[in-house]
Amino acid sequence: MIAQGGKSIYGASVGILMLDARFPRIPGDMGNAVTWPFPVLYRIVRDASPDRVVRHRAEGMLNAFIDAARELVKDGADGITTNCGFLSLFQKELSEAVPVPVVTSSLMQVQTVNSMLPAGKRAGVLTISASTLTQDHLIAAQVPNETPIGTTEGGREFTRAILGNELELDVKKARTDNIEAAVALQAENPDLGAIVLECTNMCPYAADIQRATGLPVFSIVTLVSWFQAGLVPPTFPAH
Repeated sequence: MIAQGGKSIYGASVGILMLDARFPRIPGDMGNAVTWPFPVLYRIVRDASPDRVVRHRAEGMLNAFIDAARELVKDGADGITTNCGFLSLFQKELSEAVPVPVVTSSLMQVQTVNSMLPAGKRAGVLTISASTLTQDHLIAAQVPNETPIGTTEGGREFTRAILGNELELDVKKARTDNIEAAVALQAENPDLGAIVLECTNMCPYAADIQRATGLPVFSIVTLVSWFQAGLVPPTFPAH
């Protein structure tokens, strides 16, 4: 066998562009490496705070994200993703800037989820900040018009702690915020057939949301797991 070179790092196909944050990232969070059953490469985009990205459209940060994506590819990433659903705004530009596949946002799953639901059912989105999730974000991720949107903004802990970039997170309260927001979304939309979690920090609560609503729940973990399976297909014994 002759091994081929060309990369700096091998065996980690997914490169993750990280916000510059300090809040706790518990298991299940995209930024906690134990979340993944496969190796990943991380690159922090300095000064891309949660508030700046979610509430201020990551203004002035595009070039920094492009530079970081290119560095991940140079290091060995075969595909690029990000750890904020609001970065759907950069999907087109990042895709044009690097020679590998890019999935910027969990929101990109909505159309696919809709296509597999029973007749009369549709997916809804649960976001950390409905007040700043604009049509621009949704259009960039090809989310259908009039998709139901729920949010944790009215809760006691989750939105405040994450967007405030706080050093402590009351996990029990954050879980309650997510469950209550999902249940409210379901109550307001009788045709809801599934929930797509916009926020990558919601993933630790996906199972809780599924149990509370009885609905399938999709997240950045489901998206990136599918993404990675395409970048590195499993091998099987020859017959």
